[in-house]
Amino acid sequence: MVDTVEALIDGGKATAGPPLGPALGPKGVKINEVIAAINEKTKAFSGMKVPVKIIIADNKSFEIKVGTPPVSALIKGELGLASGSSNTRTTKVGNLTVDQAKKIAEMKKYDLLGATVKARVLEVAGNCVCVGVTIDGKNPKDFQKDVKAGMYDKVLV
Repeated sequence: MVDTVEALIDGGKATAGPPLGPALGPKGVKINEVIAAINEKTKAFSGMKVPVKIIIADNKSFEIKVGTPPVSALIKGELGLASGSSNTRTTKVGNLTVDQAKKIAEMKKYDLLGATVKARVLEVAGNCVCVGVTIDGKNPKDFQKDVKAGMYDKVLV
């Protein structure tokens, strides 16, 4: 029989206290090992709430599956924004660098549809439109055209 425990934790800062400790205690796993593994897998999401699923087998071994926040939340977190723009056409609330867009694309690597870094960065740029954020000082749609034209090929490898 397989047991699962699901929780929402602060990225890289899980503790043996609630919500994980009380949920894991009765399962008979080594809580400190589970916490250490969770913190290792979620350290890239520091400062964000991250959904975590712990799958516990009969022999008390465990597997950790980490969900990721939405791309829009990662964009806002990267720029330190509380919210996106209330009018994305006229008001821009921040500027994402190409490296930041690439970092977000890597964080969401397994959730995005793009097979390459370039394709995933294009998806992140699409989310920037909705948040009201520019990329590399450009309107996200113009940035996407430039990426497709090959202007960022050396950076997006």
